[in-house]
Amino acid sequence: MNKHLLPALALNLLAFTLLATPLLAQQGPSPAPAPAPLRTDWANLARYAPANQQLPAPTAGTPRVVLMGNSITDGWPGADPTFFAGKPYEYVGRGISGQTSPQMLLRFRQDVLDLRPAAVAILAGINDIAENTGPYQPQATLNNIASMAELAHAHGLRVILCSVMPAAEFPWRPGLGPGPKIVALNAQMKAYAQQHHFVYLDYHAALVDDHMGMKPGLARDGVHPTLAGYRVMEPLLQQAVAEALKKKQK
Repeated sequence: MNKHLLPALALNLLAFTLLATPLLAQQGPSPAPAPAPLRTDWANLARYAPANQQLPAPTAGTPRVVLMGNSITDGWPGADPTFFAGKPYEYVGRGISGQTSPQMLLRFRQDVLDLRPAAVAILAGINDIAENTGPYQPQATLNNIASMAELAHAHGLRVILCSVMPAAEFPWRPGLGPGPKIVALNAQMKAYAQQHHFVYLDYHAALVDDHMGMKPGLARDGVHPTLAGYRVMEPLLQQAVAEALKKKQK
């Protein structure tokens, strides 16, 4: 390069820098990205907070039953809204898709106890086994479910512990071999329910096929029930609620 051009280029570069600096200063730093919801509200307490505030007190003579759960509970009213109408109980759904037992435990007071129900049906564990929030630890999952049950019992609620439903594979996390893990957790939950005189609702036995998965036609992806699947579950829930409400608190 011609050595006489270097000073001219340097002056041009300096002039450009001086002109651009005020513009960059006016623009300021880029705004920080919004934090992920799981980092700011891990248990998703915000999901039902407005509905909880608007929910009236239970109606005399109509026991309120809260369904605490995951996507299976969350999707039930949309799949079969007629089931929840005209019943002798007031069903209040508090399921959140993808949730694990520690997340449910964190929101149990807000989404169950504060609603003053007569009974709660707890359906938890399948997403723990799917490792949605970390490695599966069977005893930790059982402890979380037991903590919810004991909190409910201490506040005078009848407790229904629902079995984990069958799954031979998780579409979103293949290769975990959930079938035997589900059977083992269910056996522990059943024993715990019997020990504490809680109702154990065995969805698994009614839905399982010969390969530890859902029977044909009862799940759209091997995990989440179809309308036919919910129709199998509905009378079982009704029976469990009736049984729980007849129990005397000990």
